[in-house]
Amino acid sequence: MNILMVYPEYPDTFWSFKHALKFVSKKAAFPPLGLLTISSMIPKEWKKKLVDMNVCGLTDAAIKWADYVFISGMVVQKKSAKDVIARCRKMGKKVVAGGPLFTVAYEEFEGVDCFVLDEAETTLPLFLNDLENNRVQHIYTSEERPDIDKTPVPDWSLIDMKKYSSMNIQYSRGCPYDCEFCDIVVLNGRVPRTKSKEQILAELETLYRYGWRSGVFIVDDNFIGNKKKLKTEILPAIVEWSKEKKYPFTFLTEVSINLADDEELMNLMTEAGFNTVFAGIETPNEDSLVECNKIPNKGRDLNAMVKIIQNHGLEVQGGFIVGFDNDSSSIFEKQISFIQKSGICTAMVGLLTAFPRTRLYHRLVSENRLIKNSSGDNTDCSVNFIPKMNNESLINGYKHILRTIYAPKQYYERIIMLLKEYRPPKRKSKTRFQLQYIKAWIKSTLVLGFKDKGRWQYWKLILRTITRYPRAFPLAISLTIYGFHFRKIVEEYTRAPVRKMLPEA
Repeated sequence: MNILMVYPEYPDTFWSFKHALKFVSKKAAFPPLGLLTISSMIPKEWKKKLVDMNVCGLTDAAIKWADYVFISGMVVQKKSAKDVIARCRKMGKKVVAGGPLFTVAYEEFEGVDCFVLDEAETTLPLFLNDLENNRVQHIYTSEERPDIDKTPVPDWSLIDMKKYSSMNIQYSRGCPYDCEFCDIVVLNGRVPRTKSKEQILAELETLYRYGWRSGVFIVDDNFIGNKKKLKTEILPAIVEWSKEKKYPFTFLTEVSINLADDEELMNLMTEAGFNTVFAGIETPNEDSLVECNKIPNKGRDLNAMVKIIQNHGLEVQGGFIVGFDNDSSSIFEKQISFIQKSGICTAMVGLLTAFPRTRLYHRLVSENRLIKNSSGDNTDCSVNFIPKMNNESLINGYKHILRTIYAPKQYYERIIMLLKEYRPPKRKSKTRFQLQYIKAWIKSTLVLGFKDKGRWQYWKLILRTITRYPRAFPLAISLTIYGFHFRKIVEEYTRAPVRKMLPEA
């Protein structure tokens, strides 16, 4: 059987890193890990191809080749997914859809022959068995939270690694917390399920054998959801492996901010090769933290916690939200002030969004405040519910945050703030200093040092970094490139007028 796997296109958002990727001659940030894992779960004798539309176009010839088209994606890829399904139907091809996008909102899609929803370890074998016996059903779903200690190594043979800036693996699923706005619990539950150290080492070893020598994103909902296992089994194993291989990878992952409470855990992470963590800060407004049940953040000095993590050699990237019921008009300046003082350069500020099946979604339905389903992009200057704050004031205030924190002066100030706090360990690494990164430095200097409106701030940063923080020079260059991307996205978002609060037709 011929199986064509299709990963839809991402719109141009903060998360696409489109404008930054051009500097390093890459097409996409991360490969489609879900489809690569599915490939390892279907019969080996089947012929498989993968088209990541963020890397290359989907041709009619590829669709014609297929007996079945498997499609998966995130909510933000909805529009592209619908276009792909329509093309496949027009050409008479059967479509099988799964993954987060379809699990939470499969009712929105027409033309799909079969939905394989929830977690593939449970539902995919049911579909494959029925397919073999010629009795395929329309929907496969399960409330079971399967163990993932049998999940296979992703099929990396389907992609060209050179097209991506980072690889990715998964260690755990689920998060012990239950924030009102978050769909992680809906998709993966509250009890973190983890892979064994043998699985993780096998996945790292496979990437190593394929020649990868750069960043690896551990895509967990909350990497530190099971701290005991991390500290006693997983991280010591990664530390030993990384030392043996002379640190071929650097690691990025997502954590809750209470990582700052555990010095042993932070030290193990940096010893293993972690250099960046993404944390949901959300808001400096304590009432809003209580409102959304952000337990790890409540009653804390969040800025102090960020500094602690930075001091342990981990750059902190942060997620922020405005639009909570308890947010007043003062929230915009409070967010700006917090972000500037924190040294969080990659500050992903979004508007509160009600994703399907979340507790927030159900509450807003009960209050008759939901207007439409989410686009999946919480940064596109629109909301899908009636906020307590005046809608126009909320959108304009949000745009003010974006324009301020990503203006060159404020952004470069945050990089300097980070470099003052950042304490990476000293070690020799085998991550490749490739020609493309030298080219990226030259390209970024030509653009940011001579053409960009923030060129004076750029040269001030470069001089400060070389004279005071020379070991952090690669990080500083990377952050200047990220900043260029963020400014481009902000320009696109903030030029559009505020959209009226109208329900979908």
